[in-house]
Formats: sequence, C-alpha cells, structure tokens
Amino acid sequence: MAETSLIDGDFTESPEPYKLFAKWLEDATASEPNDPNALALATVDPDGLPNVRMVLLKGFDERGFVFYTNYESNKGREILASMKAAMCFHWKSLRRQVRVRGIVEKVSDEEADAYYESRARGSRIGAWASKQSRPLESRFALEKAVAEYTAKYAIGSIPRPSYWSGFRIKPVSIEFWHDRQFRLHDRVIFERDGDGWKKTRLYP
Repeated sequence: MAETSLIDGDFTESPEPYKLFAKWLEDATASEPNDPNALALATVDPDGLPNVRMVLLKGFDERGFVFYTNYESNKGREILASMKAAMCFHWKSLRRQVRVRGIVEKVSDEEADAYYESRARGSRIGAWASKQSRPLESRFALEKAVAEYTAKYAIGSIPRPSYWSGFRIKPVSIEFWHDRQFRLHDRVIFERDGDGWKKTRLYP
C-alpha cells in the first residue's frame, strides 16, 4: 500500500472532503482488524495543557463528526469550556490518517435520544453507573452502582441521563495523509472558505 498512492486520483475527483472521508472510512472498515471508527480526540484543560484519548465516531455528514460522552467527564468539561477540539483517525492497515480541527456544538436531544436507544442495554446502564473521570474507590463500588441501576431499570425503557449526550465537531480544516516511500508522503488539506472549501497540497 505504501508504494501506491491513491491520493492524486482521490483529490482530483474530490472538491470537498466528506466524500473522500467516506471512501477512506469504507476502505478502513474492510481492512482494519477492529474499530475502524476509532479516533484520537484532543482537547485542552483550563491551563491550556492538551489532553488526548481514543473515542469512537458515531456519525458524520456535511454538518460534521459526531461522538458521544458524559458531559461531566474531563473531555466533556474541557469541550464545554472552549467549544473547540481536534481529532485524528489513523488506519494502520492502509497507512493513512485524517486530521480534523474545528468548532464544537452539542447534538440535539432528539439525536442523542435516538443514539442512546440504539445502545446495548448494559451500555445504557453504564451511562448511569459511571461517574466518568472521577475518582473510584474500588471496582466493587462500580459493580454495586451497576447492580443498583440494573435493578432500578429492570423493566421498561432506560432514560438517557441529562449529562450524557453528543458533540459534533464542525471542521474548519480536514487534512488527508497517505504514506509514501522515503517519507515523501502525500498530504492535502481542505480549509473552510465561506460556504465551500479551499484545497491545498502540503509538503510532507
């Protein structure tokens, strides 16, 4: 894969980045051993010190890239303080990566409810039981919380916690990177330009 670049043809045919991202994600879904939708999410704390962690992309369209989390977690609080974030997809099997930087917005309650309902019942219980990012006295305390909420919601639907929802990163830039021999990689960046995109090839 490293010796054959697909980027020239892709970018010749792609005046905007979302169709290209969809193609690359489709390729990754076929080639990655697991979690082709995994991404590294970067935020900053109140002192400007970066934080990064892996999360899963749960949707994307021309409005942006969506993931879900506990708003009271470290990443939730950091995003709510700045409403800015960055993400990076790395598909090792394809030797490709995509970097996204942008402004963040909350998804609608309707979107969050629909996704929450699609999750496994145990995952919905987990959203109630886990005080994400906060100190945990013991594993037993977490298991006890899971048991309590499992009993509470033994019958019927499990409501979505008010603090659990989604974020959408609305890109100001999307960069595509493809490995080439001798580190002469292909890099092309799409940057917001009014209602459209400006496309620029970058030195590796």
